[in-house]
Amino acid sequence: MEKYDVKKAHKQLYSPPKGAFAVVEVPEFRYLAVDGKGDPNTGAAYADAVAALYGTAYTLKFASKRTLGRDFVVAPMEGLWRADDPAVFLTREKSAWEWTMMIGQPEWITQEMVVAAAGEAAAKHPNPAFEQLRLVAFTEGLCVQTLHLGSYESETPVLQRLHDHYLPHNKLTFNGDHHEIYLSDARRTAPAKLRTILRQPVKPVE
Repeated sequence: MEKYDVKKAHKQLYSPPKGAFAVVEVPEFRYLAVDGKGDPNTGAAYADAVAALYGTAYTLKFASKRTLGRDFVVAPMEGLWRADDPAVFLTREKSAWEWTMMIGQPEWITQEMVVAAAGEAAAKHPNPAFEQLRLVAFTEGLCVQTLHLGSYESETPVLQRLHDHYLPHNKLTFNGDHHEIYLSDARRTAPAKLRTILRQPVKPVE
């Protein structure tokens, strides 16, 4: 049985250059998602969201293989980040951050399968985030992205270069939430070796 792996199926989107910005067109993807707010390092809501997403994602993987004969690699955790004042991302004022944490899903995963899997996972390891977990689909379209190697705290210079130099120079502006794709497991990877895709939906300046 061949496993579906979104990183291989959409290699261009999951292997951007390190230290340079690439323009990509991102099609519709479907995700398990949980919304929240606050510091991801200290907030219980963030930890609960991650636990609920992984618990449901792995339950879906096993159910798909068992009932449909279709297996897949659980996709990396991704996050959409937003704030009333975008400057708080550069100043790292994490208490003001709002987020949507997500794990991508193959196109054959249905709402009914998600409800069943979330219920099964919640019964084993209950937490409040399961009540918010949902299946969403959206298209980001035109985006600029790069691969960041290093700690999450060291992203600021890269984002400043994107916001203050690359976008204005190329007559582009923001068109959606800041998007991060976590290719490394922060629990098992040294901060200096973390691999994170930084993606920004954009549109031409009118």
